[in-house]
Amino acid sequence: MNTVSIIGTGYVGLVTGTCLSEFGMNVTCMDVDERKIEKLKEGILPIYEPGLEQLYEKNYSSGRLKFSTDIKEAVDYSTIIFIAVGTPPMEDGSADLQYVLSAARSIAENMDGYKVIVNKSTVPVGTGKRVKSTIEKVLCRRKVNYKFDIVSNPEFLREGAAVRDFMHPDRIVIGTESEEAKNIMRNIYNVLYLIDTPFVFTNLETAELIKYASNAFLATKIGFINEIANLCDAIGANVNDVSRAMGMDGRIGKYFLHAGPGFGGSCFPKDTKALVNIGNEYDTEMSIVKSVVSSNENQKRFMIEKILCAMGDLRGKVIGVLGLAFKPETDDIREAPALSIINELIKQGARVKVYDPIAMDNARKYAFYEMKSIDAGYDFKSHVGDDVSLVYCSDEYQVAEDAHAIVIVTEWNQFRNMDLLKMKSLMRGNFFFDLRNVYERSKVEKCGFIYTGVGR
Repeated sequence: MNTVSIIGTGYVGLVTGTCLSEFGMNVTCMDVDERKIEKLKEGILPIYEPGLEQLYEKNYSSGRLKFSTDIKEAVDYSTIIFIAVGTPPMEDGSADLQYVLSAARSIAENMDGYKVIVNKSTVPVGTGKRVKSTIEKVLCRRKVNYKFDIVSNPEFLREGAAVRDFMHPDRIVIGTESEEAKNIMRNIYNVLYLIDTPFVFTNLETAELIKYASNAFLATKIGFINEIANLCDAIGANVNDVSRAMGMDGRIGKYFLHAGPGFGGSCFPKDTKALVNIGNEYDTEMSIVKSVVSSNENQKRFMIEKILCAMGDLRGKVIGVLGLAFKPETDDIREAPALSIINELIKQGARVKVYDPIAMDNARKYAFYEMKSIDAGYDFKSHVGDDVSLVYCSDEYQVAEDAHAIVIVTEWNQFRNMDLLKMKSLMRGNFFFDLRNVYERSKVEKCGFIYTGVGR
């Protein structure tokens, strides 16, 4: 039976380890964060991802999935070791590789035979060679000469659909210069190979670039349709019809053509900036990707302009914001458009009431701009004189109470069919900002709202 070790139990590491154990492998997930490992052993997952908890419970109880803080145990346990640690952006937009290289050094310090080190983290071009060099230096210092191979195996997991994406991927990309490592990796993904999942075998640098190129292209589609939406607002066109017609063209495709407040999350913002930085490093102008980064920031600001244009001075106004996660079916608020919008609303003097079905706990940890926050559960009217800027609510209807406006920022399913008449009866105002184009204008206006969408 195959044995695999995963270094890093964040989003990628935990999904990868759990799903590989579902493939029948024995997997050890290792992390230096003792508190996280203890919680995982207690059955508490650090992320919300549909379907993950059930797979975790099944495979942890069967003994195929283990958790440890012992790097030596993880290295000794398996010939195949995945590095799945974070690569957060630095101030210049480049990826911070300290955790990847630290993991490489730890592997080298503890290895006692042939290992396949698989880079699952999203890393700049050339990282595979740096990992190889790092391991070689440690082995040289140890005065040993164990053989090892480096593999780049980028992930293409969508938050909210990661389990399905792992089990039914569009493709598996494997970058390596070793035939032995190639065969080992094919065996790891043997279940997928047998059901005719396309495999792309290439070199390290190409595999590393494929991940960035894929995310940058998808981000470009989002940025493009958002700019078309802004043009639609100016000329009186309907972006929904534009994107639907565009998507019928097989050369373009229908996905990632939904206008909104801009993209967020852990991938697109970070990876587009990193790709621009890689271009700078190799004296190659990434003008399209650079413009996408700029356009996305502009789109978030444009959403505030929409609200200001419709409502005027926001001082003392109560704005209800629905959705904090950067997309539905995740609790991830990293780079979420809602955060920028909320901060700007508070700067403009508004009081903001917020609700998200899953991301509330993460939002409470976020440092919003100069605000005093509380949980709802009181008579909001009695706090009109207080300096409370942000109120966390228990559902969408509590958000609506005494609000002058409702702003839909994340298109959770439960926001798609709200009782609009009830919402209106609870509010002090009647502004309805649909930043995800969830509702038809006529339906909202029929309930007495002043409707504003994106590109409609």
